Amino acid sequence: MTTDRHGGAARTASASGPVGTVARNVFITGANSGIGAALARHYAARAANVGLFARRPDALAALAAELPAQQCATYAGDVRDPAALDRAARDFIARFGAPAIVVANAGVSLGALTDHPEDLPVFRTVIDTNVIGMVNTFAPFIAAMRAAGGGTLAGIASVAGFRGLAGSGAYSASKAAAITYLESLRLELRDTGIAVVTICPGYIATPMTATNPYRMPFLLDLDKAARLIARAIERRKRFYVLPWQMAIVGFLLRRLPRPIYDALLARAPRRLRHGG
Repeated sequence: MTTDRHGGAARTASASGPVGTVARNVFITGANSGIGAALARHYAARAANVGLFARRPDALAALAAELPAQQCATYAGDVRDPAALDRAARDFIARFGAPAIVVANAGVSLGALTDHPEDLPVFRTVIDTNVIGMVNTFAPFIAAMRAAGGGTLAGIASVAGFRGLAGSGAYSASKAAAITYLESLRLELRDTGIAVVTICPGYIATPMTATNPYRMPFLLDLDKAARLIARAIERRKRFYVLPWQMAIVGFLLRRLPRPIYDALLARAPRRLRHGG
C-alpha cells in the first residue's frame, strides 16, 4: 500500500527541492511511532523526501498528514516480509530516486524465557524482526545507492546488545546480532561509497520503553534522541551510543569479568514475559 500525505497516489518527483537546494531521500522502517516517527518528522522538516514503512496503515496515514508539504510516501508492511520491502523500495526509487539514507529502525522488545516452550515463537518473532528485518530493509536499496555513488545505511541496534540481560534473551541476542551484522556489512561496502552506521540507543522515551517495569537511567527525550541520531548519520559515524552517559556505562559493562557481571546483573529488574 503506497500513499502520499493526502491519502492519494504520490506523484512522481525528482530528488530536487527548491532552486539552489537538494532534497534528500530518506527511507525509514518502523516509522509509525517512537524513534522512527521522530526521525520522519526530523527529516521532513528539512525538506527531505521521506518513505515511511510500518505495519499499521492508520498510524502511517496520521503521521504523513502532520508532516510538511514535501513529498511523503507511506508503505504498510512487515519487515519480516522481504517481498513487501522490495515492492516499497522499487516504488520509492521510481518516485524519488535512490535514497541518501535508509534507516532500519523497526524492532520489537518482548520478554521471553527459554524454559517456557510457549515462548519459542516469541524468540522467533523478536529475532526475525530485529535482525532479518534489518537485512530485508537494506537489501533492495544497495544496488541503486551504489549506482548513485553512495549513501548511508543506518541500523538501530541497542545497548542491550552489549551483554545478555535476564528476561531479555531474545532482545539482547537480536541486538547483539544486529551489531555484528552491521559491522560485517560496513566492511563489505567499504569501497562502494555507502556508509554503514550502527546506532545503539540506551533508554529513549518511546511507547516501547513505557512498558518497562523498572527504573530507566539516563532516559532521553524522544525528539532529542532523533536529533542526535540524525547527526550521527550525517557524520557517518561507524558506531554511536546515546546518550553519552550510556556510552560510558556500556563501555564498562562490556569489560566486566563474567563472575562480576553475573553477580551484579542476575537479580536486576527484568522485562516481564511478552512485554506485559
